[in-house]
Amino acid sequence: MTKVLRVGVAGAGVFGGYHANKYKQAQAIEFVGIYDLDKSRAETLAAQHGVKAFGGDELAEFLSLIDAVTIATPAFAHAGVALKALEAGVNVYSEKPLAITAADGLAMVELAAEKGLVLACGHQERAVFEAMGLYDVPETPLRLEAVRNGTASTRNLDVSVVLDLMIHDLDLAQTLAGVGPGGLTASARYRTDEGYVAVGADEVTAEVEFENGMKASFKASRMAETRERTMRIVYPSGEVNIDLLNRRFENNTPFKLNADFAEADIAKDPLGTSVFRFLDTVRGDREKPLCTGEDALKALELALSIDAEVTPESTESGL
Repeated sequence: MTKVLRVGVAGAGVFGGYHANKYKQAQAIEFVGIYDLDKSRAETLAAQHGVKAFGGDELAEFLSLIDAVTIATPAFAHAGVALKALEAGVNVYSEKPLAITAADGLAMVELAAEKGLVLACGHQERAVFEAMGLYDVPETPLRLEAVRNGTASTRNLDVSVVLDLMIHDLDLAQTLAGVGPGGLTASARYRTDEGYVAVGADEVTAEVEFENGMKASFKASRMAETRERTMRIVYPSGEVNIDLLNRRFENNTPFKLNADFAEADIAKDPLGTSVFRFLDTVRGDREKPLCTGEDALKALELALSIDAEVTPESTESGL
């Protein structure tokens, strides 16, 4: 008999709502409740799903009632909640970034291993690459060029654009490279309009060379005029140009990729794919989640290295 898992969501914002929807769709789970520091927010979302609301100092009580939790709090709180959950014996799915410091990310990975628990992270675009067939290409790219531009927003301003947006492409690049980064350079721009307050840079460009010689360029912005999410992957035998927003690509390599990838179930619902694989891993029905804590830590470390490379001399204002 399939084990019924008791699950909950920590964080009652937009992403908490997305994860609550996925738990309502999941099989063999008991959706117990939603926690938020602001209990009134938890109550609003919990009422929509017919579950219990927890808030304030009720985190320990919330964790005592569940086997697995999604952490969809603001990024700065990911590690604090995750470490308490893991210490309580609760399996953790953290939204990206895994944490905002490498030390916290490593503490999460080490505690999960010590407790024998699953630690997963929400790098869900891996499901799109899987559906395309990119992980089956028998060549390592020579070069990768990624652009992830977003328009001005008031969301996710508690971290830099590298931890907010670029980290998706950093993770995807590392999955294709199969090795860690070597040297890198980076530059940044900041919004300076009156009343705007954000942590870190708002537009960053970075050049990274991986240990196997693969070179990659990344650009991410939250101050662009239009949204853009593209990736160019150059292999020894050709290249693939991907439009991630419109879910299409051009391929002149000899390798057969799935032109209908956007219709594959895992690409239609990458968040669901990520969440359901996490639950399957917790049950023991799958070896690992879509993105492990260890993999997410590698993406975090590269992102933080890029943020650290942005010096005052390499910045300029914008907007």
